[in-house]
Amino acid sequence: MLLLQADNITKRFKLFDTFLKSSKEYVYALNNISLSLKKGVCLGIVGESGSGKTTLARILADIIKPDSGEVRYKGVGISDKKIYREYRRNVQMVFQDPYSSLNPRLTIHSSFSDILKEQITKNKTKISEIINHTIKKVGLEEEHVHRYPHQFSGGQRQRISIARALILDPEIIIADEPISALDVSLAAQILNLLKILKNEGKTIVLIAHDLAVVKFICDEIMVLKKGDLVEQGTNFEIFNNPKSQYTKNLINASLMKEERLAISS
Repeated sequence: MLLLQADNITKRFKLFDTFLKSSKEYVYALNNISLSLKKGVCLGIVGESGSGKTTLARILADIIKPDSGEVRYKGVGISDKKIYREYRRNVQMVFQDPYSSLNPRLTIHSSFSDILKEQITKNKTKISEIINHTIKKVGLEEEHVHRYPHQFSGGQRQRISIARALILDPEIIIADEPISALDVSLAAQILNLLKILKNEGKTIVLIAHDLAVVKFICDEIMVLKKGDLVEQGTNFEIFNNPKSQYTKNLINASLMKEERLAISS
């Protein structure tokens, strides 16, 4: 079953001149990109800085709009009001900077409660049950929910960011470079957590600049470069028969990182 599709997505951004403050020139962040995501599959989207991978993630999560093309959820365009509420609940994003997705003035319990009251229930007992279950699912303790974001380490904040994405029990998790700011040991722990979620049936889109990261967890891989699709295939196809030199270079660059992740995990 196809859960999420992107058809011919194009996005461009206006270039700004330091002196003129504006420009008639544009740069293409994404150029006619399409993808299909089946239920239970982990898709890795890989590329160097400026490849368009984060832009694609934000379009899939409807944080920004494409200039052309369409995102569809269960075969229906997300512009359809009948499907949009279900889509918004079932497609959740984990951001590269977990602190930015958390309100620094609210405890984790208060922050999560607001989400649940709006989407699920206003029953305080039920809300606490859902929050405690979710926070334990990501490897933290119930007592942590009464703390503020600044009271956690980087690794703990990323776990909380994942918990925030899980709180509505979505079908799809879009994780935008969730380990880029973590040391190798913590990165391996977060990848293991994502792998557990995948094994439990979650559909995952994992954004990364490093092929070693997606090799660990992803079934399918897309390689982007400057907004264009370089190649796409299964994990086995990309790593055992890469078609482009660009992909081969990414694989070679990832070998040392892969060894470090394997040792840490």
